[in-house]
Amino acid sequence: MGLTKSQIGRYSRHLIMPEVGMKGQERLAESKVLCIGAGGLGSPLALYLVSAGIGTVGIVDFDVVDLSNLQRQILHAEDRVGDLKVESAKKRLVELNSDITVNTYNLRLTSENALDLFKDYDVIVDGTDNFATRYLVNDACVLLGKPNVYGSIFRFEGQATVFNHKGGPHYRDLYPEPPPPGMVPSCAEGGVLGILPGIIGVIQATETVKILLDIGQTLSGRLLLYDSLGMSFREIKLRKNPDTPEITKLIDYEEFCGINITDENEDELLEIDVDEFKNIVEASNNITILDVREPGEYEICSLKDSRLIPLGDLTSRVHELDTADDIIIYCHHGMRSLQAARILKGMGYKKVRNLAGGIDAWAAKFDDEMPRY
Repeated sequence: MGLTKSQIGRYSRHLIMPEVGMKGQERLAESKVLCIGAGGLGSPLALYLVSAGIGTVGIVDFDVVDLSNLQRQILHAEDRVGDLKVESAKKRLVELNSDITVNTYNLRLTSENALDLFKDYDVIVDGTDNFATRYLVNDACVLLGKPNVYGSIFRFEGQATVFNHKGGPHYRDLYPEPPPPGMVPSCAEGGVLGILPGIIGVIQATETVKILLDIGQTLSGRLLLYDSLGMSFREIKLRKNPDTPEITKLIDYEEFCGINITDENEDELLEIDVDEFKNIVEASNNITILDVREPGEYEICSLKDSRLIPLGDLTSRVHELDTADDIIIYCHHGMRSLQAARILKGMGYKKVRNLAGGIDAWAAKFDDEMPRY
């Protein structure tokens, strides 16, 4: 295909390196990379892939830009809050490099569409934040023989590796089984240093370019761990696990990860909406309002007269609650509190209800002055 005069000028710092050169840059221009997620990891990843001259970049995301995203998701901007993330991302990427083709997929990745989405791309890069999608991305890559460039972040720590590359291990060799639902909090629940995804996302972009150019030593067989507080990196060796079951098809990954497999009717009985909560609180003083968020979240905002017992401390501090208490539990959006309600019900607490939508739903409907995060 050859590079144009303008492209030679743009990529000149690549071209003078023997590991890249004209042929390598032309190879990048012919390559296709699919980014799963246009959030914290997907932002630096996509920006640097486009800057490097990857010819086609696909972006999968079904979310919209929220103000809270801007602390770390550098693809987006204030004037695009409320826009689809894929469209916001495309606008920024095309501004950066108009020679690049950006394909957008405003959809939820599922077992029904993953193989069809992945098949035309050379490398898949996983920037997701939940176990169900990570297993789905992994299994689809294994079935199609695609490299899976993996990254994850939480609070002050991150990790990165390359799965399913040149016979190397894949995600199930590292994590044969998912953790119990709610055991590992998401970034929305536990927080993340805004700078952290920049570091891990750039590592993912670097590994992607190395794979496409077939240069250097990739992270295949090595899990890179980064601690921003200690400003340190360390490695864990990864090997293929002979006991890992063969992947023959895509499955129901939410069920595999224990999501939405509880009795829905029971959960409905456990839940009340913010209107019901308001009526209950106004009518009675004999209510225990239990906040199961983290202390940092409690400092941002809280419901009047609530008491804080973080979800992770609940079983060890359950003695602080009376089994006869009428307890209403809340968190940020209602997921951790639902888990807490199930725990207390299983421990013999009869009068336990979960506030659906959490404190965010309360603030949206009844308290304009309450900070939302």
